[in-house]
Amino acid sequence: MDLQLRGKTAMISGSSRGIGYAIARALAAEGVDVILNGRDPDRLAASVAALRREIPGVSITGLAADFSVTEDVDRLCDELPDVDILVNNVGLFELKPFAQIPDEDWRLYFEVNVLSGVRLSRRLLPAMLARGWGRIVFVSTESGVNIPADMMHYGTSKTAMLSVGNGLAKLTKGTAVTVNSVLGGPTYSDGVADTVRAIADAQSLPEEQMKAAIIGANRTSLLERFIEPAEIATMVTFLASPAASAINSAAVRVDGGVLQTLL
Repeated sequence: MDLQLRGKTAMISGSSRGIGYAIARALAAEGVDVILNGRDPDRLAASVAALRREIPGVSITGLAADFSVTEDVDRLCDELPDVDILVNNVGLFELKPFAQIPDEDWRLYFEVNVLSGVRLSRRLLPAMLARGWGRIVFVSTESGVNIPADMMHYGTSKTAMLSVGNGLAKLTKGTAVTVNSVLGGPTYSDGVADTVRAIADAQSLPEEQMKAAIIGANRTSLLERFIEPAEIATMVTFLASPAASAINSAAVRVDGGVLQTLL
């Protein structure tokens, strides 16, 4: 299916690895010029080079910035060209008991997970509205709806992200600009894989056995396996396309059936 994206330009925050990189790859495969982002310049350069080798024929560039550093974000916004598609993907996550989460962690999670999308949208949305076409997609999670007790700062930051997306969509009324969110489920991103391997090593277990044990403990998953980053990327790419023109202000589930309510 031709998603009519060839010639568009996209910026994907937090895209030097994991879900963000999978989204960049999927968009590039549709003919989109992509701007990758990561906080480690060396890793970002390697990711840009890898994607250029994999998908020639489109422009693939990178802008390094750490979204916990205000000066980095200001510089990134100054260097960004106007783009057609903004994917707000960058985010922090960790397991931590509520009583052990200090105020500094709460502030950091909202700084990175919420304000990253606020700042980039503030920079890029006005030009989209002026041109009459654009896409903003927030990569959220089912944890923003069903807040985990052991990562409450993460879940509530993702709830706030959904609220920002909902509010921004109201600014697009009567235009061909849309703002949507994707509710991912347990996804085997690079960060999750690192954590699983560390736990597996600590318990002297094979990685696949640990993966199965972790996902098996999630009794509400209908998929009964981790979601692959490419599966999240497929939905984001569709929402970024003209084919999704009637979808706006939506929170679309790609959660493997973890959220089992009707609405």
